[in-house]
Amino acid sequence: MFDPALVKPAIIDSFRKLSPRTQFRNPVMFCVYVGSILTTVLWVAALTGDAEAPAGFILAITLWLWFTVLFANFAEALAEGRSKAQAAALRSAKRDVMAKKLDKPNRTAGVRVMTASDLRKGDVVLVEAGDAIPADGEVIEGVASVDESAITGESAPVIRESGGDFSAVTGGTRLLSDWIVVRVTVNPGEAFLDRMIAMVEGAKRRRTPNEIALTILLVALTVVLLLATATLLPFSIFSVEAVKAGHVVTITALVALLVCLIPTTIGALLSAIGVAGMSRMMQANVIATSGRAVEAAGDVDVLLLDKTGTITLGNRQASLFVPAAGVSEQELADAAQLSSLADETPEGRSIVVLAKNRFNLRERDMQALAATFVPFTAQTRMSGVDLHDRQIRKGASEAIRKSVEAHGGQFPPSVQAQVDDIARRGSTPLVVSEIAHGNARVLGVIELKDIVKGGIKERFAELRKMGIKTVMVTGDNRLTAAAIAAEAGVDDFLAEATPEAKLATIRDYQSRGMLVAMTGDGTNDAPALAQADVAVAMNTGTQAAKEAGNMVDLDSNPTKLIEIVEIGKQMLMTRGSLTTFSIANDVAKYFAIIPAAFATTYPQLRLLDIMHLSTPSSAILSAVIFNALVIIALIPLALKGIRYRPLGAATLLRRNLLIYGLGGIIVPFIGIKAIDMILAAAGWV
Repeated sequence: MFDPALVKPAIIDSFRKLSPRTQFRNPVMFCVYVGSILTTVLWVAALTGDAEAPAGFILAITLWLWFTVLFANFAEALAEGRSKAQAAALRSAKRDVMAKKLDKPNRTAGVRVMTASDLRKGDVVLVEAGDAIPADGEVIEGVASVDESAITGESAPVIRESGGDFSAVTGGTRLLSDWIVVRVTVNPGEAFLDRMIAMVEGAKRRRTPNEIALTILLVALTVVLLLATATLLPFSIFSVEAVKAGHVVTITALVALLVCLIPTTIGALLSAIGVAGMSRMMQANVIATSGRAVEAAGDVDVLLLDKTGTITLGNRQASLFVPAAGVSEQELADAAQLSSLADETPEGRSIVVLAKNRFNLRERDMQALAATFVPFTAQTRMSGVDLHDRQIRKGASEAIRKSVEAHGGQFPPSVQAQVDDIARRGSTPLVVSEIAHGNARVLGVIELKDIVKGGIKERFAELRKMGIKTVMVTGDNRLTAAAIAAEAGVDDFLAEATPEAKLATIRDYQSRGMLVAMTGDGTNDAPALAQADVAVAMNTGTQAAKEAGNMVDLDSNPTKLIEIVEIGKQMLMTRGSLTTFSIANDVAKYFAIIPAAFATTYPQLRLLDIMHLSTPSSAILSAVIFNALVIIALIPLALKGIRYRPLGAATLLRRNLLIYGLGGIIVPFIGIKAIDMILAAAGWV
């Protein structure tokens, strides 16, 4: 049920948390704590002969009240233990290494060797193959392969280079090849690993707004019930004196009644639920700067998702050969493959694979063909191959048109129509031409398609059920964006997106009272990330993006945003479900304790004893025992979370009320009756 390695420290911490200062932070459990002290005093008094009830009964109530406090402490300590274990794992990646500080921001400048802890923001260091990167920074010169497994858990190395969106490096990672010059961007104690460790320390977690609001509600309920319970003693004294019959209710019984009626279950588990939510986010390899960010993820109304790498695979793939009039599809595929054999781009490789799969074209003897490959350039916008008897080119339609017409050929209107049709579908047309024996002709068009990720449409449908709107953000033109948006199943799209457009879109949704989430990795994403309610920065992105976001995805997986929303909703669902259960299960305790405590004063209350409990003492003790045991029984649910289902708010509410509302009423009746039967059979009451 629990990780054995965490149980023993959690038990020890449960006793450490018995200090009044710690208990006072949780007002609901503080009442139980004070009640435990009061019944302990009453038990000691009973031992000296001044007893309001049998000493054994008071002792039993006292022990179970202390167990209730300890079980609440155990739930919180166990959740914190998981976070502390994660923090310890992060600390193992943090170590003071040697740094090669440069006198000038140039690799050839003089080098001074010092410890990483002596580096300051703005210092420039040289990192060479095999060196550990001494501090967080930006690559200002060079390109190298970096092992980030200590941070991300991924064994595959990543490329870091100066300029662009992949220049940020993290202290504690290691250079595998080449060299880079890094400008340090943080002072000691402010590094990414330091912030990560602080974020996952459960003991330092700040309460979220919803958690604070719920705590206020629980405190209000506790105060009302405390006042109501306190008035029962004078009423009981007055009634006994008035009718000259019965017994005055004992303080022990009133303490038991108060503890069972106040929302102790959710009061005991509330902190554990919040800490566990942060921990689940960390298990997903996402660092949240605060519980507020995790909670906001559960309340998100709009998701802004980048097209490339999130909705699509990120690289356009050849999907179709469309031959020109008088040209067979195999002839077009043969020429397209020949022109792409030396093309190492994902698009070029996909053309080779498509031709091989469609027509089994493989094992070319390029030496026999006397092939000379022509690379793509921004000026020509074409690439291809020169053979001994012909030249094959592929590229943008306008570039091929100029090339063909320059060699005396014509660009057929039917091919132009094919190009326009492919563009309307949201794909990219690549035209293939051939110049042979002085004649130039167009062979046809290759359709390069943005491949929408498998299952992404279903994920968006699930989000729609939850009332979340999805918006695709892309730099493509509106025609292309509309086609991909329709295929992916998003609710809306933002085409030709600029940083200003992203920021304006987020502000527009927020002005309508919506919470917005988005991902980003570049410096140009920083303004929008800073504005978004849930801003997930990629770990591979720039320092500016990571500083602007309130979450960092260590895996740098843009689709993680959907998982983050699910984790946030799971935390809110868990808190809501256990709150419902906690309030609902108080009903059975009314029927157990009130008849037992006041039946001698008000005989009519015996009608409420619908469970037919053995004795008044057994009834009170059974309710107190159940109240304590239900906390320990619900700890796994609080830590693991309610199973997430993509359902609408109304459906979730009905399900919540049925399972945790109705269940919260029924389960205590069964549990209290079962405990009463055990106590009676054992002769303990």
